[in-house]
Amino acid sequence: MQNRVNLVMGDITTLDTDAIVNAANTSLLSGGGVDGAIHRAAGPELIWECRKLNGCPTGGAKITKGHGLPARHVIHAVGPIWQGGDRGEPELLQRAYRSCYDLVEQYELPSVAFPSISTGAYRYPPKAACKIAVTEAREFFQRDTPFCVITFVCYDQTAMNLYRPMLDEVIGSDVRKGEEKRVLTPVT
Repeated sequence: MQNRVNLVMGDITTLDTDAIVNAANTSLLSGGGVDGAIHRAAGPELIWECRKLNGCPTGGAKITKGHGLPARHVIHAVGPIWQGGDRGEPELLQRAYRSCYDLVEQYELPSVAFPSISTGAYRYPPKAACKIAVTEAREFFQRDTPFCVITFVCYDQTAMNLYRPMLDEVIGSDVRKGEEKRVLTPVT
């Protein structure tokens, strides 16, 4: 089997996958944006499990069960807060993605879905973050790992318009690209 990358627009909390990635803060306790949405959808058990993890440093990632989510696991990745780009932000974002892939490999997860880490409240420039996300996916596929499907979940059309050409540029034909689709967002 060949590794695959999917690009979808919608709500990451609705995906039935082995793991979804949470753009978490260092406390791993519920925040806003994707983090808050994941915690609300997973239910109170997720916060209880996160409390036992004692936080996570920027650039790191930790894994929990999915609890009330369709996803079986949540990988909590802590990306950097953008401070202009000269305080190690690119390296920290790369490290956050690599930490996620280390957990995917360690737990032998055949599928994982990523939001755009650090581009919301942490203000990382979306195009630069997208290039790091896609480059790290390519690097992961170059490891000697079993088959994996990576899904990039975009919140809106603007993000889709960044990821589509970046996937073509960085990944090209090395990895089979899955279909683009929209995932229904539940009404809350």
